[in-house]
Amino acid sequence: MAKLSVNLNKIALVRNSRAGQYPDVLSFAKCAFEAGAVGITLHPRPDQRHVRPSDVMDIKSLLDELSPIAELNIEGNPFAVANDSGYPGFDKIIEKSTPNQITLVPDDASQLTSDHGWELKKEHNRLGKKIEKYRTPKTRVSLFLDPDLTQVRLAKELGADRIELYTGPFAEVFDRYGSAHPTTQNLFGKYSEAAILAGELGLGVNAGHDLNLHNLTMFSRLPNLAEVSIGHAIVVDALHVGFNQTIQDYLNALQPN
Repeated sequence: MAKLSVNLNKIALVRNSRAGQYPDVLSFAKCAFEAGAVGITLHPRPDQRHVRPSDVMDIKSLLDELSPIAELNIEGNPFAVANDSGYPGFDKIIEKSTPNQITLVPDDASQLTSDHGWELKKEHNRLGKKIEKYRTPKTRVSLFLDPDLTQVRLAKELGADRIELYTGPFAEVFDRYGSAHPTTQNLFGKYSEAAILAGELGLGVNAGHDLNLHNLTMFSRLPNLAEVSIGHAIVVDALHVGFNQTIQDYLNALQPN
């Protein structure tokens, strides 16, 4: 069975909509592990619109206490530099947090979310230097990729330990056609081919983006799948599951004693 890493960016986004520390991101990290997750994924962006560098260090301290069963996965663009808003640069975050896994994504500052994989031929030289810098016996590097066989081969050449397959297109097709439709089956076949090749090359296979309770059962059948990273859908489903009960709790609190 693939492992689950819970992305806490949406929790931080809610917190940042108000002053203060409510909801507390660290408490949700604890909750995730108590529920059975084995990893926490954080994507500290330069604009700090959700997870901040300080969150990374707080959760790093928690995971050190829970090690070796708990892992920290840091996502980000390795070429993001320090800015005036207090973002120290991706290199500095990695240096201080020493995560178990670093997932490199080709986001730029204007992107709302990660929406495509690396073009590794174009980024080959400078990305290879970053991978060499980040990899240690305790830290693996994963590259965010579309299900493209050429990109998978290049990931191996660059020295990556894993790939993370960008699953946004799969989720979109699944939502539109369902699991049995030939369009969905054909696209899943492309993901499977990429995952099989990765396994043959000795690369681990992760996956993430728009995976949810509806499409995860199908995607979990992907060959060699080691880990999925899910955040947005987990938060949305948690709201659905708990919304009714929470309203009832507030109504009860309004009752006179």
